[in-house]
Parts: sequence; C-alpha cells; structure tokens
Amino acid sequence: MRTVDEHLADILAAVPVVPPLSVALLEARGAVLAEPVEAPVPLPPFDNSAMDGYAVVAADVAAASEADPAVLPVIGDIAAGDPGVSAIRPGLTARIMTGAPMPAGADAVIPVEWTDGGAATVRITRPAPPGHYIRRAGEDVLAGQVVVDAGTRLGATQLGMLAAVGRSHVLVRPRPRVVVLSTGTELREPGSPLAPGEIWDSNSFMLTAAAMEAGAVGFRQETVGDEPEKVRETIEDQLARADAIVTSGGVSMGARDVVKEVFTAEGAGGPVVFGKVAMRPGKPQGFGLLQGTPIFTLPGNPVSAYVSFQVFVRPALRAMQGLPPEPLPTVGAVITEDVKSPAGMRHFMRGRLSYHRGTYSVTPAEGQGSHQLRSLSSADALIVLPEDAEAVPAGSTVDVMRMPS
Repeated sequence: MRTVDEHLADILAAVPVVPPLSVALLEARGAVLAEPVEAPVPLPPFDNSAMDGYAVVAADVAAASEADPAVLPVIGDIAAGDPGVSAIRPGLTARIMTGAPMPAGADAVIPVEWTDGGAATVRITRPAPPGHYIRRAGEDVLAGQVVVDAGTRLGATQLGMLAAVGRSHVLVRPRPRVVVLSTGTELREPGSPLAPGEIWDSNSFMLTAAAMEAGAVGFRQETVGDEPEKVRETIEDQLARADAIVTSGGVSMGARDVVKEVFTAEGAGGPVVFGKVAMRPGKPQGFGLLQGTPIFTLPGNPVSAYVSFQVFVRPALRAMQGLPPEPLPTVGAVITEDVKSPAGMRHFMRGRLSYHRGTYSVTPAEGQGSHQLRSLSSADALIVLPEDAEAVPAGSTVDVMRMPS
C-alpha cells in the first residue's frame, strides 16, 4: 500500500493550474487573483472632509467656547463631488459635506454639532486643531501601492478595493468546474421510490457541496448504473465542461466495480491508476488525467468518499487555482476517550470539537463505520491518528482537522 502522503504528492504533481483570464469585476467573485493590483492614484485622491460641518482656519477658532463662540461669515457650500476649486482666507468659513474636497486655505473641519448650523454666519463653540476631521490624500493607499496581492481569493471587500482603484476587469484563475458522478445500479435519485435492495444516492450531493466549499463550481451528474460503456460515455461527455471529475463507487476489488473496470480495460498504460492507500476509511483510491483533465475515483462508502475528498481532492483543487495545497485547518486537541487505530494506517475518525479556557478537546463520534453517514453529518472534526498510533489514551493531544461548517 502507498502512504497518504505519497498518493497526495503524485496528485499534486499531476494536476494542472487553471489558466488565467480577464473577467468583469463581479464575475471575479470567488476566483483567485492572478496578478498583483496597484493603485494608479492615491486614496483618497485629495484632502477631503470626514464630517458634515464647516471648513475653517484653525487659528480662527482657537479660543472658541460656549461662553464666547467664534462667529464667522459663511461664504458658500462645498458638496461631495464639487469640481470647482474653492478657497477661503482667514476670518471666513464654508459649509462642507462629508467627502467634499477641502478648500485651499482651510486646515480644519468643525462638525456641525459644534455650531448653531448657520447658513449666513455660523457660531462655533469649540476649538479644533489643524488637521481636525480631514482625510488626507493617500492616507489609505499610496499611488503605486499593491492593494490586492496575486493569490488572493476575491470576496466582497477585495472587489470593493479593486473598484476603488478603478479596475473594471481583473486577471483571475477561475474557480475549477468539478463534475461529480456516483455509480451503482442500486442508486436512486432522492424523491423517487425504492425497490428492494436500492438506496438513495447521497454521495454526489455531498461531494458536489464539498467541491463548492473548496472554492470550485460544482456540477452534479445523475447517477449511472454498473454498465461499463454507459459509465465511460457519461464521463467522456463531461470532459467538455469539467476542469476535474470526481466519481464515487466502483473502485474496490468487487466483481462489479465498474469505474475500475472501465479504466483498467485499457491495460497498465490507462489514464487512471488504481491502488490501495494506507488510510481508514478510504483505502481504495484511483487518480489520473483523462485527456488532460484530473479524475479522482473515490470509494463508494459515504464516509470514505468524504474523507478522501478532504484529504486528496480539496488540496488538488486549491493547487489548480494557484493556491497552497493546504489541508483543512488543523488544531491540536485533547482527546476525551481511549481510542484504537489499525497499525500502519492513517486513521481519520469523526469527532466533535470544543474549546474551553484556551484548550481544544475532541470527543470521538459513537459510530465510526465507513457507511455511517449520520455520525459524519453531526461531526465537525476529523481526528487524525498517525500510522504508528495503535492505541491513544484519553488525555493525549491529537491533530484534528476542522470540517467546513
């Protein structure tokens, strides 16, 4: 058997990086920026008011008080977006709106709350130092400064930053399109009636959602039975729209393991290599490039499929977007029960993580069978027991992968 690290390393060495393309700003949401973006101008591009109030010369109001307010003539209004060049001289003031450019000669803004709100003359009851409530040009961003780095996944705040520096389009690595397919004659679509021996398909829904959580665009394909030609035809039909294909089922040692049958029919030089990985759950695995498109063939048991996705497919999807192929966020936690693990296997156990007074603790789920989806759906963590850990006593510190919420 191969180790988990060996299988993952082979996958990461093979998967291609999605080529970049230029897209409109809102279409870039969720994609990974493929270029550093610099500000062509400073932000703010000019000195402006941080408040609605009055632009003044600070020295004119230095002695202002409730008992002896400063009284100044108001020479006009300056609105946000005002294109005119305005100026004031000592002894005068202008009403100014938030975001409006500061007039030449003024060096402070008095908020309207410190005044009587006058339109012809204004009474100011408090002093203000130079620079008061003024947003200086470039205090947020300098011209030429990188505002979003390459390799950043673009969300709402990053898109706002890109718009603020005038970008209508950006070069991104788009989210990989992942097609998910479950195989098995026994599978039926949820909502349809079941005959004896049949079950509703859950894997394709779970794995499609997992692909979306990993930053991909997920497409679920309807289930396919155990007819090799139908399976081959369905997979090949998806190559036109898929950046990656994920299948579940049909990869073990059974007589009707159709996915394995389809790709091993071409001999040892076929596009997908199948084998056993020293892990539980998820020992049977397959991976290859089908006409240049990565195909991950995962086991059919639901927990095996999910764990395999998080351990192998998620890092690969990140690598395809030019991101570090990191695992799920991992923390150290104190395990609350004695557990056993098979020798020589990396064991991924479901558990519930808690945090108290600076320490994480994790409790293993009651059901650890690879078919037990209920314990997976109620878990929020995967406890990772290394290959050399056959018995782990309660109170030991273990690595815990935090499942997406």
